[in-house]
Amino acid sequence: MIKVKENDTVKVHYTGKLKNGEVFDSSAGRDPLEFTLGQGMLIPGFENAVIDMKVDDKKTVNIPVNEAYGDVKKELFHNVEKAQLPAEVEPTVGLGLVSKDAQGNEHQFRIAEVNEDHVIVDGNHPLAGQELVFDLELVEIK
Repeated sequence: MIKVKENDTVKVHYTGKLKNGEVFDSSAGRDPLEFTLGQGMLIPGFENAVIDMKVDDKKTVNIPVNEAYGDVKKELFHNVEKAQLPAEVEPTVGLGLVSKDAQGNEHQFRIAEVNEDHVIVDGNHPLAGQELVFDLELVEIK
């Protein structure tokens, strides 16, 4: 039977969980995730887990922080004066914001802390610093 190798395009059903069992994403009830290995579109630990799987194989993998979204980087936290926020925005912890830099690139942030005159925004991926667990089922190798 054929096994997944680098540069294969595959379809995978998955459920992603935190170490405490909380589900943060799943393909349940949706089409399986289709991707080509080696394109850098997914976290390294997910891609590595699919290598050598065969169609209909199922497994659970623990993905360490360094093969997931990396450590939380303190330099991605920034103070923003409330006056700089759009007037219609009511700052609350967890609220997502998008900012554009001088080159027009968009950057996503979440409000990590709300103070009287400023907020602290976090530019880290929401799953940074987390060890992840994925239940995988290989559906197809194209």
